[in-house]
Amino acid sequence: MIKQKITEDMKAAMKSGNEFDLSVLRMLIAALNNKGIEKRGKGLDAELADDEIIDVLSKESKKRKESAEIFKQAGRDELAQKELAEVEVIKKYLPEQLSDAEIEKIIDAAIKETGAATIKDLGKVMAIISKETKGKADSGMISQIVKKKLGI
Repeated sequence: MIKQKITEDMKAAMKSGNEFDLSVLRMLIAALNNKGIEKRGKGLDAELADDEIIDVLSKESKKRKESAEIFKQAGRDELAQKELAEVEVIKKYLPEQLSDAEIEKIIDAAIKETGAATIKDLGKVMAIISKETKGKADSGMISQIVKKKLGI
C-alpha cells in the first residue's frame, strides 16, 4: 500500500516537473527494491510488507538527518537544508510521529512492566518500547530517555 502510494506520487512528480520530489521518490523506490532483492537472496518472498517498508523509510530518514548534522558541523548549510528537505518528503510516507508525552507514557509503562531498575534492564525495556513505537519515534531519543529514567 505504501509502495503503491510512493509510485503514484513519483508519477505525479514526473508529470508536474517537480525534480526534487521525483529524485527523492526514485531513491525511495530504489531502497525498497534493494530490500526486496536482499529478501529474495535469502530465499524469501521479495514482496515487502508495510512494516518492512516503514523500516526502510525510517532508515533512509535517519541517514539524511545524520548527514544534515554532519553538513551543519562542516559549515555546509545549503547541503544540510537539502538533506532536511528530503526528510520532509520521506515523512509523508511514515506513520504520524508520537508526541513527547505519548513517548514518556510508553516508556513509563515499559519500565513498570519489566520492573527495570538498572541499565542492565535496558534491553528488556527497549524491546517492549520498540514494538509500540516502530516507525513512530526516533529510537535514539527513546534510548536516551530510558537511560535517564534508569539513572544513567
